[in-house]
Order: sequence, then structure tokens, then C-alpha cells
Amino acid sequence: MGSENEQIVGVPTNIITGFLGVGKTSAILNLLKTKPDDERWAVLVNEFGEIGVDGSLFQGQKSEGQQVFIREVPGGCMCCSAGLPMQIALNQLLSEAKPDRLLIEPTGLGHPKEVLEVLSSEHYRKVLSLQKSITLVDARKLSDVRYTEHDTFNQQVAIADTVVGNKLDLYQDGDKENLEAYVAKFGRPNTQVIFAQHGDIPFSEFEGKTSIDEQPAHHHHHHHGHSKPLASEAPMPESGMIKAMNEGEGFQSVGWRFSPDKVFSRQKLIVLMVELKVERLKAVFITESGIFGYNLTPDGLTELELDDCAESRIELISDTIDDTLEAQLLNCM
Repeated sequence: MGSENEQIVGVPTNIITGFLGVGKTSAILNLLKTKPDDERWAVLVNEFGEIGVDGSLFQGQKSEGQQVFIREVPGGCMCCSAGLPMQIALNQLLSEAKPDRLLIEPTGLGHPKEVLEVLSSEHYRKVLSLQKSITLVDARKLSDVRYTEHDTFNQQVAIADTVVGNKLDLYQDGDKENLEAYVAKFGRPNTQVIFAQHGDIPFSEFEGKTSIDEQPAHHHHHHHGHSKPLASEAPMPESGMIKAMNEGEGFQSVGWRFSPDKVFSRQKLIVLMVELKVERLKAVFITESGIFGYNLTPDGLTELELDDCAESRIELISDTIDDTLEAQLLNCM
């Protein structure tokens, strides 16, 4: 860290993790509402896809004028390449924001043990004060082997100080008890289980030191590399559109960036998105009736009006990708 950062000491830092579509972004947005006016908070968010949408969603609702600073690490796990993408972004964010609190959201397909290993390294030991790690889980998914047999899902439970059973309003009889039993089996002995709706978690759950022991992580291999510039940062070509794909951990992602002069039909977009069968979709669109953020999970599509965005972006994650989706999107203009 540079000389500007030498006086940044003991920043309270929370990791907020959970599998695809469980409500991590909503939880962070709710948490930001509790920020004292005189504090500066920073958010480091990682996405599996190459395009990166979360940063636009956060910035469309929060600005540096409100002393909330956002930095994004698209393109998969933050800890790839010995943690360099994460460390570069984190160092820049700390230097810029000099925050009173740091929130870190790894991708739902990332390996949280490796993120923890980077954050607890000698490099950050004095700079960061690791607070409680929060893992969001949709208890309804415990009947799906794509979750319970996925190493990342079980890592997320294993590193949690608190497991939050989110989407409580959608549970059936037995779902709460199933989650409590699962955490008792796969979590650590002192892991707490609480329940929430819409990612609304009391700030008190984020306070206090983590009880996670520092353990060497099992390093993994990915099919993607970043010798080329990330699509999220590439200059916009004359066509006004950039497409990028990624794959790993049993899933594929595809995303697009569109130049700001391309204006979409809000109605056509909604008709298209509600019919998609995907694990996860996030988007920000400039439409004829304003700027809107979208969030699609198997539970349905939500729409949120935003104050601003630099360009339209969409990214989805699924086990298979529809080759006709690009043409369908272009038909929404």
C-alpha cells in the first residue's frame, strides 16, 4: 500500500456472501441505509460475469456525495492470480475512500476461503479489522443438489459467523428447521442462524470480530484468464455494443454493454426478461421512460428506478445460454 494508505488502520470489514440470487446486493443496499451521515463506507463487489452490473446498480442509488464509495471486480473470483485483481481494486478503494467501514461482496460462485486468506494476510493485517462474515442462504434450495453438492455453497456456510435464511416470506413448513440442521452439520460450532425478508438484516449482526480461524485455502483452477482487458473496461466500439462470456463452477455467463445513445423500450425489455429461464440476471437500462435496474431470479423480476447510469448493461448466469438472446435484446430498442 502506498504512503497515502499508511494511516489507514483497523477498518471494520465484513464479507457478505451467498449463492446466486439469494439477495446479497439487496442486503448491502439495506445496510447502507444505516450508515451514519458522518461516516465514509466503501463497497468492493465481485461478479462472475465479465461485464459487471452491480457497480452500476449501487452507484445508481448511492453516490460519493453520500460518502459511499463503490469499486467492482468483474470476471470471476476475486482471488484468481494470487489475489491480484482483488488486491489492486481493494488498495485503490481504500486509498480513495479512506473508509470507516468496508463491505466486500464476493461473487456467488467465488471461493470465500480464498478471499478470507487474502484479507487476513500480513499485507492487510493492520489495515483491516475482520468483522463478522455473513452468509445469505435461501433455505428452499437445500433440496437441490446443485447447491448442497457445490463446494462453493458449502464453503459459504462453513466460513459464516452468521447464516441468514433470506426470503423467509417464501418458505414452506420445515424450511427453517432444515436450514438450522444444515448449518449445524456443515457450519462451525458457534455459527448463528437468523432469518430475514428482502435482505433486511439488523446492523448489529455485522458488529463484532469474526471468529473464523485463518486457514490455508484450497486453491482452484479456472478456465478464464485476464491477459486481455476486461470487457467491463474496454472502450466502446463504433457498433455501440460489447459482448462478453465467462464459464466455470458449472455455470456460464453472458453479458452486453450498450452505448448510452441506445435507448430501450421499457415495456419490451420487461416482456423479454420475465420469460427468461436463467439462474440469475442483473441489468441497468436507459429507456424512453427513465433509467431502471432489473434483478431476475427464479422468484421473479424486480424493477428499480435509478438516478443515473453511464450506459446500459445486462448480464445473466445460467447452465445454458440462449444463442438468440442478443437479437431479442436488439429488438427491444
